Amino acid sequence: MTAPTGHSDAPRPEARTVLISGAGVAGPALALRLARHGLRPTVVEIAPAPRPGGQAVDFRGETQLHVLRRMGILDELQRLRTGGSPMTFVDADGRQLLHLPAEFAGGDIEVLRGDLSRVLHEASLAAGAEYVFGDCLTSLTETATGVDVTFRHAPPRSFDLVIGADGLHSHVRSLTFGPDADHVTHLGHYAATWSLSNHLDLDLRPGAGSLGHNAPGRLAAVAADHTDPARARAFLVFASPELAYDRHDPEAHKRLLRRAFAGLPWKVDRLLDSLDTADDLYFDSISRADAPTWSTGRIALLGDAACGATIGGMGTGTAILGAYVLAGELSRSPGDHRGAFTRYESLLRAYAQERQKGGGRTGRFLAPSSKLGLRLRNTLLGRRRVLAWMLRAAKEGTALALPHYPDHTDHSDDPVNPAEPVVQRADAPVNSTWEQLS
Repeated sequence: MTAPTGHSDAPRPEARTVLISGAGVAGPALALRLARHGLRPTVVEIAPAPRPGGQAVDFRGETQLHVLRRMGILDELQRLRTGGSPMTFVDADGRQLLHLPAEFAGGDIEVLRGDLSRVLHEASLAAGAEYVFGDCLTSLTETATGVDVTFRHAPPRSFDLVIGADGLHSHVRSLTFGPDADHVTHLGHYAATWSLSNHLDLDLRPGAGSLGHNAPGRLAAVAADHTDPARARAFLVFASPELAYDRHDPEAHKRLLRRAFAGLPWKVDRLLDSLDTADDLYFDSISRADAPTWSTGRIALLGDAACGATIGGMGTGTAILGAYVLAGELSRSPGDHRGAFTRYESLLRAYAQERQKGGGRTGRFLAPSSKLGLRLRNTLLGRRRVLAWMLRAAKEGTALALPHYPDHTDHSDDPVNPAEPVVQRADAPVNSTWEQLS
C-alpha cells in the first residue's frame, strides 16, 4: 500500500469528507470536481499505481466536450488524442472486406484510457484530492453522522459520504446492494485484450487502426500501439452463453480464448501464441450493470457501478457527466446529501440507460453470429450514405441539458472564457454508431 498523497494545505475543518472507491476514470473525475467545490475527497484503489495504456476511449458531442472544458482538461486531452482508430475487416487471405474511418469509433476526441486516467489523477491531486493505492475497502457501516470504513491494509476511517466508482463489478455496490448476480446481466459475448510484439507481418502502424478477421460469432483483431510502434494490441470477441470461471485467474481466461478461437485462419494462431507471455490480459463478459437505485443513505454509485456496459455503452463520457453532476449537486446542498443524490440520479439515469443499450448490440456488431449477418454488416456499412447518417446520428444522441455548477476556478464574468450552462435536448435520440446494427 502506498502512503496517501495529496495537497499539502490543511483542509478547512467544515469541509465534508468523501471516500471514492476506484481510480479509473469516474473516481478521479469526481475527486477533481469535489475538491474544486471545497470538499475533501479520498480515492482508494486496489491497483498499486495508476494504470497506464489500455484501450482507446472517446467523447462525443458538445455536452461532453463542455464538461471536459469545465474540468480544465480539454486542452490536455486534445494534445493527447490518438486521431481516432480506423477499423478494417479482412478475409482469411487478408483482403479487405470493410473499412470504417477513424471517426466511426473515435468520436470528437479519442484518447488512451490510461492517458485520461493520468490527466484526471494529476488534476485532482493538484486540486487537493488524497489517493491511497494498493488497498481496498472491506466493510461499510453507516452511522448517524457518517460511514465507518474498514480497509484491507489501512486502519479504519470514517467519512461523511462514500461513492462507489469501481466499475461494472463494483465492490461498493456488492457491499451495499448485494452481489453481482443481482445486478449484472450477461449480454451474450466475451471480450479480451492484451499487448504483444508488433511482429505479425501486417504492416501495423500507429494511427493506422486495427485489422480484424471474423468468423461467425468471433472477431480477432490487432492494432499497433499508439505510442510504441514495436508493440501491438490484440482484441478478441466471441459469442457464448454465460461461462463459469474464476474472474481473477488469467490462466483460465487464456484457456477459454484458445478454446473459442482454435482453428481460425489469418493470424489468429499467432495471436493466441502471444498469450503465453501476456502479463496484461483483460478478459470479461460483455455485460450490463443495473442498480435499482443509485444511492442509499450516505452511499452512492457512479459510472458503470450504477448503470454501465462493458463495451459500447458510452460509459466513459457518461461517467464524466455523472461526476460533474454529482459533485455539483453535493456542493449545492451542504446539509442534504440525500437530496443531492436524488437530483443527481434524476438528471442522469435516463441518459445513462439509453446509452447503456449500446452494450447489448456491440457484440452482435463486432462478431455477427452468422455468415449472413457478416455480409449484411459489411454491405450496409460499406455504403457511404449509411455511414454518414450513422456518424451524424451518433453525435446528436449525446446531448443532455445540464445545470451550471460554479466552483472556485470559475470566471463567469470573464467575457473571454464564459462559464455558460449547456442547454441541449435531454431527449435527443440515441444513435450511437455501436447501436445501429441490432
